[in-house]
Amino acid sequence: MLKLIPATDRHHAAPVAWLNSYFLFSFADYYDSQNVHFGPLRVFNDDTVQGNAGFPQHPHSEMEIVTLVLEGELTHEDTMGNRRSITKGEVQRMTAGTGLAHSEKNETDKPVHLYQLWFLPNQKGLAPSYEQKDVSFLDTKNELVPLVSGQRVLEDVVYMNSNSTVYWCNLREGKTVSFKTFPIRNTFLYVKEGKVYVNGVDIGPNDQIRSTDEHVLEIQASADAQFILIDLPGSEANY
Repeated sequence: MLKLIPATDRHHAAPVAWLNSYFLFSFADYYDSQNVHFGPLRVFNDDTVQGNAGFPQHPHSEMEIVTLVLEGELTHEDTMGNRRSITKGEVQRMTAGTGLAHSEKNETDKPVHLYQLWFLPNQKGLAPSYEQKDVSFLDTKNELVPLVSGQRVLEDVVYMNSNSTVYWCNLREGKTVSFKTFPIRNTFLYVKEGKVYVNGVDIGPNDQIRSTDEHVLEIQASADAQFILIDLPGSEANY
């Protein structure tokens, strides 16, 4: 079953002048009891942060937090002693575990566009940790590229404590990629730009698909497209 959620159904938030956000799940002042999470995927925020601004230090616990920078540069600083710049094409994972605090700021004059994803961890009480990798995912073509995963068999990806995998794809018009899945797995797909046709459903910019009980997703680009695909466990016992 495929559930299409159009871009217009995202929750738009601009609580301060320097932040423009779209929440795909309940977050902050937005709450919908029917849209709290999809498997262990608890948060998906599509954020643009203006120059010389950002989030001051704030706490987290018991969450796997993944940040993908699509444009610009974000400076991260945390209570573990990390101070790093995350630039276009880089992926960051932070295990909040038993607790930490961090800040995220745009210290440049240009906006930064990012996706931030939160996953419920497959184990509580983990020690806080941090990983960052330049995957250059925005330069790939016509393939699903794994960025972050709980599967240690995958190489050159950022590891997270979740039985999930985050993929990126830049798909040229007319090209097709297939994603094999299982009825016990869920698949989440969010289009950044362009248009794709997924198992008979047309999806445009900022639309999302939530897939359950499928065996394969056939994804064809009807225009040059960029999208994120997330493979997720279907039951809490497998998070």
